[in-house]
Amino acid sequence: MKYSENIQEIATLKPDYLGFIFWDKSSRKFDLKELPKLDSNVKKVGVFVDTSLEEIQTKIKTFQLDAIQLHGNESVEFCANLKNEKVEIIKAFSINNDFDFSELKAYENVVDYFLFDTKGKLPGGNGTTFDWQVLKNYNLQKPFFLSGGIGLTEISKTKEFLDSDLSNYCYAIDVNSRFETEPGLKNKNELEKFKKLLNENKI
Repeated sequence: MKYSENIQEIATLKPDYLGFIFWDKSSRKFDLKELPKLDSNVKKVGVFVDTSLEEIQTKIKTFQLDAIQLHGNESVEFCANLKNEKVEIIKAFSINNDFDFSELKAYENVVDYFLFDTKGKLPGGNGTTFDWQVLKNYNLQKPFFLSGGIGLTEISKTKEFLDSDLSNYCYAIDVNSRFETEPGLKNKNELEKFKKLLNENKI
């Protein structure tokens, strides 16, 4: 999320999380001085890419962030240090068909969730899905966010996924670029429709 009015508008849909990107190279970079007041049930997520611990700590304090999403090459030690901040830690990994899930084992005790996104040119927001069948190789019990190019056209595919064993540890569905009218500006009507279709499918 990027724009104050749009943040408030989308917050009325009562999402579990709203994300704010603090990466200078992103077209969705959040650069407001403060966040509009949000319902306490909506968790505020700061998204970072290889950012210093000190800068993340400052952003947590400034924006009262509830969760941190790490989209870079952050080490296990870095995540362990960040855990002292008493926020949820979501460590993102870019997935392709050759991804080695064994590398996640070291992070298991220092993060709250993994996030699986499509491997692309950018650390996130590439707008394409990966082959979810690769998740049959996921052998940990850490819950994860499913991300990467999920939109209205993926409703049936998402339902099929959530009805399968592949989703045993799927905690959340992460949506972003497929619901934008421009980078950082979300289409409320389409998000509302997506949520309604998910609810109809008892997802």
